Amino acid sequence: MTDLISRITTNPEQCGGRPCIRGMRVRVADVLDLFAAGLTAEQILQELPYLEPEDLQA
Repeated sequence: MTDLISRITTNPEQCGGRPCIRGMRVRVADVLDLFAAGLTAEQILQELPYLEPEDLQA
């Protein structure tokens, strides 16, 4: 579980300090919005190919 949590980063100078995935400018909230819109993990990974399955689990 610790490995998954380490994939979520915060930086006050990036994305307004909101939690992001691995220091990229992909906000956790954006990924959650995609899941809420009904996309599957596979579809999200197709839309955002630089993410890894573990990023979505985190």
